[in-house]
Amino acid sequence: MRVLVTGGAGYIGSVIAARLAGRGHDVVVYDDLSRGHAAAVPPGVPLVRGDIRDEAALRAALLDGGCEAVVHMAALAEVAESVADPERYRSVNVEGTAQVIRAAVAAGAGRLVFSSTAAVYGAPERTPIDEDDPPAPANPYGETKLAGERLLQEARSRGELAATALRYFNACGADGPRGEDHDPESHLIPLALRAARDGTPIKVFGHDYPTPDGTCVRDYVHVADLADAHIAALEALPGVQGSFNLGTGAGDSVQAVLDTVESVTGSALVRETAARRAGDPPVLVAGNRRAAERLGWRPRRSLRDAVADAWAWMSAHPNGYEGG
Repeated sequence: MRVLVTGGAGYIGSVIAARLAGRGHDVVVYDDLSRGHAAAVPPGVPLVRGDIRDEAALRAALLDGGCEAVVHMAALAEVAESVADPERYRSVNVEGTAQVIRAAVAAGAGRLVFSSTAAVYGAPERTPIDEDDPPAPANPYGETKLAGERLLQEARSRGELAATALRYFNACGADGPRGEDHDPESHLIPLALRAARDGTPIKVFGHDYPTPDGTCVRDYVHVADLADAHIAALEALPGVQGSFNLGTGAGDSVQAVLDTVESVTGSALVRETAARRAGDPPVLVAGNRRAAERLGWRPRRSLRDAVADAWAWMSAHPNGYEGG
């Protein structure tokens, strides 16, 4: 299959592009490199530099590459940034997705897998979160991703596309030469690894949550497992469509992550306790029953695998992609 991967120079998108190519698919990466890195694009995979809001450029990339399908990864994805600049998030994540859909339809690329987020659920009433639980996003990032899902549903209902949306929380780990190289905002694992490497303190926001050790529990899924899920969803189209959670069903606490970082790196972390952050739920974990039953997907890699792989990548790339 010939596949266009938008955002394919980014953290998750580059892993998807590499794994698609490894399975024998022909891949084209489309990325504006505002947050991705050309060095992350797999060798031999063409890179088209462009904005997802440029329908003509997208259509040309699809037609020139003879693409039959799209994996749409390109997006802005920082919660705090979305609160500070919601209009920019609506422009990129909503209008950009609309342009991707229009270009795919116009170019005859009839399959689309959309990278969504479990942030569409907001603060859930129960965990693990199920796909039938009502969406109630608590920030503009989640709102724009839910709007993107609805655009897909509309295109699907018109018979224009076969489409699947994949919802997940915290991507982590690394996959060979591809790893995380950006400001991680509140992504705990890269923050903790940098703290271990540099000997700087790491803050633990809240220690009195109603969880086994008093710290927040979050869903960490290895980037390679996420990539495998996107490929499974793509290859299942058009027979299997809809929305799927990509979760562990259990999650890990902040303290468990920090303990794992210490074990992997051999360095003791300086932990500083801080007050809870406003809006942080005690537990955010997504189930994976539907993905297991319909896509044949479950996460195979552990938290320790993710931390060890991320540490290996960071150790091999102390300066990230060094501007590549």
